[in-house]
Amino acid sequence: MTEPRLRDVYIVDAVRTPVGKYGGALAGVRPDDLAAHVVRSLVDRTPDLDPARIDDVCFGDANGAGEDNRNVARMAVLLAGLPVSVPGVTVNRLCGSGLEAVIQGARAIAHGDAQVVVAGGVESMSRAPYVLRKPERAFPAGHQEMFSSTLGWRMVNPRMRPEWTVALGEGAELIADAHGITREQQDVFALASHQKAVRAWREGGYDAEVVPLPGVELHRDETVREGSSLEALSKLKPVFRTAGGTVTAGNSSPLNDGAAALLLVDEEGLRATGREPLARIRASAVTGIEPQLFGLGPVEAVRRALDRSGRGFADLATFELNEAFAAQALGCLGQWPELDPSVVNPRGGAIAIGHPLGASGARLAGAVAHQLAAAGSGTGLAALCIGVGQGLALVLER
Repeated sequence: MTEPRLRDVYIVDAVRTPVGKYGGALAGVRPDDLAAHVVRSLVDRTPDLDPARIDDVCFGDANGAGEDNRNVARMAVLLAGLPVSVPGVTVNRLCGSGLEAVIQGARAIAHGDAQVVVAGGVESMSRAPYVLRKPERAFPAGHQEMFSSTLGWRMVNPRMRPEWTVALGEGAELIADAHGITREQQDVFALASHQKAVRAWREGGYDAEVVPLPGVELHRDETVREGSSLEALSKLKPVFRTAGGTVTAGNSSPLNDGAAALLLVDEEGLRATGREPLARIRASAVTGIEPQLFGLGPVEAVRRALDRSGRGFADLATFELNEAFAAQALGCLGQWPELDPSVVNPRGGAIAIGHPLGASGARLAGAVAHQLAAAGSGTGLAALCIGVGQGLALVLER
């Protein structure tokens, strides 16, 4: 009995909201409404496709503790006005959730379980609620501890090793220590992120993918700083280590709100859209690492994904690497001496654009697809580090 041939998977289109800052322009928008907006926008941009042909909607969401709690992918389907026959599933790989959704959607198509899938991610860090443990007995008389669900460890299992559960920024400091990454190097990297993002917005680099929300005064990414400078960055105090620290708010990604979505199809689905694809999905990989060194998670994932795709670093025309922290991004880049750094985040990275956790991976995949389409050909890669020690990578080609 012969193994069935895997189907080719194409990215027809990719959209995202402008990324809002914590407490900023998108703070008044529910996460399910953010998700519904990109789903509706994606469908509207492909009028030849009957929405009833969508086999599944797969969305990443890192929190899920607030207004996104009832399977936000399915809620997005309903709020976007898609037929009720279109199902939805929400996945969680923390910072990699949006990219995980793309990979899972592509896998379903490749194996013949679907022909058309909408995959993406959403996060409203502004609206992430405070959460409270259930008391161990009824009617407690004392005060109860409340936890913020915006970011990071909470309600930690006491059996976890203490070194695994350090703050994310302390993990970045550990990478800086181990790899000799200085404060100045981190600030230079952060400044470049802003400068590239400013240039990309000025030159129309995001016009093909960003879909502002009606009624919301936000048409560009809210945390991009046009007037940023090394002098200004150098004056910021370390956040996680008061003595000898190098990680600051300026060389870290901010807290953000946003959503992104991609339209994935096989050959038959492509014909139904009447469109030319942006790119084809080639390979993916996920790996694990010591939790406190989560920032280096992409190192091995990228190598494995490239190996599975039959490509190497020299083949990359563009590489979207999520910038959770400048220290972790520089730590990864230092492990890939074959990589041309000029292809990395050519239109700015998460330090400037922002990192709405569940949406970021989908944003990166969409950015790579649009860049390959603009170039006309080439190989691209999207990768993220993931809290609790994982790395995720996806190879695209055109």
